[in-house]
Amino acid sequence: MASGWSTIESDAGVFTYVLDGLGAKDLQFEELFSLDLLQDISPVYGVIFLFKYLSGEKAGGEPLDGAFDHDAAENLFFVSSYQGKSVQEENPHSLHYFDYILLGQYYVIMDQAQQTIQNACGTQALLSIVLNSDVSIGAPLQDFKEFTSAFPSELRGECLSNSELIRSVHNSFARASPFVDETTRLATDDDDVYHFIAYVPINGILYELDGLNPAPISHGACSFRDFPEKVIPVLERRISRYPPEEIRFNLLAMTRDLRIHAREIGDMEMLRQEQRKRTEWQWENALRRHNFVGFIGELTKGVVKAKLNEGTYEKWVDDAKTKTQTRIQERKKRGHGDEFEG
Repeated sequence: MASGWSTIESDAGVFTYVLDGLGAKDLQFEELFSLDLLQDISPVYGVIFLFKYLSGEKAGGEPLDGAFDHDAAENLFFVSSYQGKSVQEENPHSLHYFDYILLGQYYVIMDQAQQTIQNACGTQALLSIVLNSDVSIGAPLQDFKEFTSAFPSELRGECLSNSELIRSVHNSFARASPFVDETTRLATDDDDVYHFIAYVPINGILYELDGLNPAPISHGACSFRDFPEKVIPVLERRISRYPPEEIRFNLLAMTRDLRIHAREIGDMEMLRQEQRKRTEWQWENALRRHNFVGFIGELTKGVVKAKLNEGTYEKWVDDAKTKTQTRIQERKKRGHGDEFEG
């Protein structure tokens, strides 16, 4: 997808180095495994929330929590993916028209418009925070912000989709795999469709910025200092829409580079910990870019050759079959039916 937008992972290391690649300074993302941890970080400029898109829910409809603030759409940096047109159902014999968005490889029904940027919602959420915060964003993002400041939100979406810099940085963190399914189809209840949105305190109001909506959603008054406390109940209400067993959520908070804080307070242990984290993030990001299929193929051929030379190949295969059957039977006993996962 060299000319499009690839999917990227909801990972603190990925989003931190997207910021770095775009030229933002002295910032990072932290992954939070509990909402309460928001109150242990300072400052928090905003959060990115990843969630499973509920089947049957239409993007762009009236919000279930909060209220649209249409005036704010032009007074802050908000990117709408609305283009105001429909696409025809794939069945060529059907005369019905539906409105879709594309999340990953799935189309999801919308109310009145079509998404103009495919797979970019993670970077959209990141920009929704960094371009609405009083932070050092660097010359490229500053130029982009100033250039689009007078545009309506949907035109900003077009500008974002055509930004070579932002798209290339975004795509540089896509997984390298020849097995990625890029076919698109209408999502069903059995499909797992995920979406990123941002929550940001702007001008004394807590806003939910979701590019699939026509305007920002206001969740009431909120100072920068009170943001962690005010956003927690908003996130809790959002999570409560899901069954109790649903745990597939991810929360990333944008904060100041923790290495700077460690140096300021003279905490050398914290500094070493944060430097190790950065090294690990760089290693993980390098692995994401690498295609391991050739390596795995050569490794497998080497193992098979060694087993053949030892004369143990047949026994090795038979033992593997026996272990596989044992695991299948164990899964059946646990009530997982005939399905098997390695």
